[in-house]
Amino acid sequence: KTPAYFVETAHGFNGVHGRMPALTTGAHLANRQLIMLGVSGDGDTASIGLGQFMHMIRRNVDCTYIIEDNGTYGLTKGQFSATADLGSMQKKGAVNTFQPIDPCAVALALGCSFVARSFSGDGKQVVPLIKAAIAHRGTAMLDIISPCVTFNDHDGSTKSYSWVKDHEESIADVSFIPFFEEVHVDYEPGTVRDVRLHDGSHIVLKKLGEDHDPTDRRAAIRVIEEGRAEGHLVTGLLYVDTAMDDFVTTERIPQRPLKDLEEAELRLSRDQFAQFMSEFA
Repeated sequence: KTPAYFVETAHGFNGVHGRMPALTTGAHLANRQLIMLGVSGDGDTASIGLGQFMHMIRRNVDCTYIIEDNGTYGLTKGQFSATADLGSMQKKGAVNTFQPIDPCAVALALGCSFVARSFSGDGKQVVPLIKAAIAHRGTAMLDIISPCVTFNDHDGSTKSYSWVKDHEESIADVSFIPFFEEVHVDYEPGTVRDVRLHDGSHIVLKKLGEDHDPTDRRAAIRVIEEGRAEGHLVTGLLYVDTAMDDFVTTERIPQRPLKDLEEAELRLSRDQFAQFMSEFA
């Protein structure tokens, strides 16, 4: 519902739980001129929809894939979801005994072309990351930690506002400069990385600590693993590959929306069919 609520000219609809990637892929193939913004959750992505999540990444469908991740099943009264951290506690005191599925780690392992993590309480970081994700060509996955104020915003939760604020470790200050604006960077040389997207837009990353190269997938995996071992929530743009072909390029889908093609354009003519059959005679 998020696009329909907050984007005035968007056409939003709800799909079957766990099937957002299939719906988005179908809509994108029907009209690739639209901007695809898919909103999922931790249960939707890491449980019932895990298979679809993985195949969307494998195909690199041009979509901004946002995970509203709170580590709990709020609809069914607060059970742990698959992204809940080992040792975290429910509101009534139960302790999670299972290892978590980390959406960012899974996405990186599958070769996702844009991987980022942020915190819903940090609008300064979330907004440019979403803008950059929309400008990116391919699957852009954002895991946004979004505390559930009813069931998972308490002491013992690693998805609460207080825990994230105390343990968040941002790897860079993110700015997004669209293609129609001139790039003005007034930082000291060597303190900024500039990533140019396919449409001419720029992601400008100001170093906040140890230098992180967002074009190095192994480095992104290492940053996540080190953060987990040290008890930190690493946020920011973890990885981006601007050279990877997206799904419609790989499949050679025409620029003209498929929904606008006439029946005669979608099937073989009588002569073409006869020629095709003659090859098997």
